[in-house]
Amino acid sequence: MQREVKLRKAGGSISATLPKDMAERLQLEAGDSVIAIETERGILLTPYDRDLEEALAVGSKVMKKYRNALRELAK
Repeated sequence: MQREVKLRKAGGSISATLPKDMAERLQLEAGDSVIAIETERGILLTPYDRDLEEALAVGSKVMKKYRNALRELAK
């Protein structure tokens, strides 16, 4: 779903306000965190998931530690 979002000055930053129905559908509330990803087509906002972030950090450490073994397995 596409929606127009207004940008407003907030201190030294710029903030975006999500429409109420969109925030409810995505189960977002004031104070929640989202991740902003810059893409070729613009900005993607996605809900922040602490568990996923922690799992990705663990996976990254494992991949660094076993980099050579993973390369061999990929052949």
